[in-house]
Amino acid sequence: MTTETKQDELLAALQHYLEETDFAHLTSVEQPDLTALFSDLAGLKTEVKAESRQFKATLDSLSDAVEILKTDNQVLADELAKANERLQQQRREVERAMLVEWLDIYDRLDAGYRAVRQYRPVDGLFRHSKKQDVRFIASVGEGQEITLKRLEQMLQRRRVYSIDCVGQPFDARTMTTIAIGNDPSQANAVVLEELRKGFLLEDQVLRLAEVKVNKL
Repeated sequence: MTTETKQDELLAALQHYLEETDFAHLTSVEQPDLTALFSDLAGLKTEVKAESRQFKATLDSLSDAVEILKTDNQVLADELAKANERLQQQRREVERAMLVEWLDIYDRLDAGYRAVRQYRPVDGLFRHSKKQDVRFIASVGEGQEITLKRLEQMLQRRRVYSIDCVGQPFDARTMTTIAIGNDPSQANAVVLEELRKGFLLEDQVLRLAEVKVNKL
């Protein structure tokens, strides 16, 4: 079989294929429905706008909630600060009342200690027990002194310190005049004697000192 015969056969087969094959389905492209497409796009646009408005409303609600929460937190913080200040004030008042009671105990112990120190036995009475009495009074005085020192240490741990008065110029902020003296050897308005101790709680007066002031 020659080459020309083969070509003729191939051409005949191709012509037969083209005649028998239906190419209509390849050329008929379905056209879109533009009305439906625009309608769908308009609906989608409307839905997006609605979602956008709802999202904005949600953001506004959250923003309002955040502002309310901030306000409530500030109010709560202010209330807590005020409550803490009231608590601290109450604590200071209770502490002052307790310390004043301690000072009353201190005065009683101090008065007893001074009385013991000033004790002098009478020569004419109780000669047989004089030595024992003196030793007993001395031991009582030592006990009083130890108790006073411990009480002073307790007061100092709570920032309570006695006011130095004797020999100092009278200070109306920390002292009150109970008696007037006349000592030419001392300057005018100088404290001659401390009749009751005064105390400071840190830098605040806990109790005024009662003093005797020199007046020329």
